[in-house]
Amino acid sequence: MFDLPLTKTLPALTLAFGLMASASAAAELVVGMQQEPTSLDPTADATASIDSMMTQNVFESLTTVAENGEVQPNLATKWDVSEDGLTYTFHLAEGVMFHDGSALDAEDVVFSFDRAMAEESVNPSKDIFEPITSVEAIDPQTVEITLSGKDAFFLFNMGQGDSAIVASETAEGNNANPVGSGPFKFDSWTRGDRLTLVKNPDHRDAADVALDKVVFRFISDPAAATAAMMAEELDAFPGFPAPELLPQFEADPRFRVNVGSTEGEVILAMNNAKPPFDNVEVRRAVATAIDRDEIIEGAMYGQAVPIGSFYPPHGTAYVDLTGAYPHDTEKAKTMFEDAGVAGQTMTLRVPPFPYATRSAEIIQNELAEAGIDAKVENVEWGFWIDEVYKKKNFDMTIIAHTSPNDMGNFARGPDYFYGYDNAEMTALWEQITTEVDSAKRDELLKQGQQMLSDQSVHAFLFQLPLLGVFREGVEGYWASSPVLYMPLKGVSVAN
Repeated sequence: MFDLPLTKTLPALTLAFGLMASASAAAELVVGMQQEPTSLDPTADATASIDSMMTQNVFESLTTVAENGEVQPNLATKWDVSEDGLTYTFHLAEGVMFHDGSALDAEDVVFSFDRAMAEESVNPSKDIFEPITSVEAIDPQTVEITLSGKDAFFLFNMGQGDSAIVASETAEGNNANPVGSGPFKFDSWTRGDRLTLVKNPDHRDAADVALDKVVFRFISDPAAATAAMMAEELDAFPGFPAPELLPQFEADPRFRVNVGSTEGEVILAMNNAKPPFDNVEVRRAVATAIDRDEIIEGAMYGQAVPIGSFYPPHGTAYVDLTGAYPHDTEKAKTMFEDAGVAGQTMTLRVPPFPYATRSAEIIQNELAEAGIDAKVENVEWGFWIDEVYKKKNFDMTIIAHTSPNDMGNFARGPDYFYGYDNAEMTALWEQITTEVDSAKRDELLKQGQQMLSDQSVHAFLFQLPLLGVFREGVEGYWASSPVLYMPLKGVSVAN
């Protein structure tokens, strides 16, 4: 039976078994994340990391958004729009299943939207559903959505995590045990450490999914993140928290560094509903006291673009308003004195992200030089969500707003944590959202930027960059982020 000497046969068999083992090895990706979520349900919590992990990976929506910002089909393979632009008829993909084996059909779409639009809804972007007057299931594969008026962002918004389609049987448990229809299924969550997803073999595009397992490890400390990458405990850190250490990775052939853009405006938010920040002159004084260049250099090591209002510099409607309040410590000191707040103590509560904590230290010194005692309080994310975002218990804070098309935050009135209530801004945002001509909409967006700058609603700092470090062999990650999520369906890793 054996024609070859045993000494030659054994190495050949060993090589063959080695090749088979390599071919069958599971493709596992380990990803570093700065922020651990407080929930896993993107329809019930505003934490950005929920979308980063869950949206278009575990949960799906009617549409999706590509890296270039283009709206594409998803659960809806196509849609028809009425001549008046008010009725959208979505045709759903056939045979879609939730991860628990139940079918996804038009009734699930109706349930998801009714839940998001309900009076008691806790959806973090409930306002995107306000134009909707009705959602009807025409048949199991067809849904008709009628709007009260034209909505320029409607199809884009239908691709967000807030618009994820969920099942009535499992929706209430999605905060800790998410059940979606996406290409990955929830496996486990060890709080304070990691979250694991596994490939959904029953997904309609399963053949296009290269990864069998994805492990997200929560590492907020820059030094720990760097050590984990250098030790190759991680394959990727798409939101790397230590910009000062990027050159170290750029010089190491084991890694690839990416510097891209996001939709994240980083702001020094001031509570407009609370003295002294209900006084526009105080807000202008703060804007005059800060030095963006110093903040960007000190907090981001130069890896950020300054902003003077609430709109991304890479956007088509961008207006450069960074010169509206030139840094002038002596002028700011006089402005604080004239407003009667010189020498006052103002609390600056910041979440545990390096861009925020580092910026806070610099801003604290800049305000001190202008005669204001800024007391910095570093708080945990859960505390920030509860006390700052929900209860509006703060003077100032630093936060990145990473959602696209989110100037509408300023039209949400005093119930939103800004405490900003301006009928003129609310009316302008109504015009922006209903203007379907992109050139005319850009002109309105320019007006909005100017208005927010003139009123110095906040001190606008910089656009959050997408700084990523990847082990060689990891391919398919987006270079920039036009939305909150980062689809894993197209990502591969050479283990």
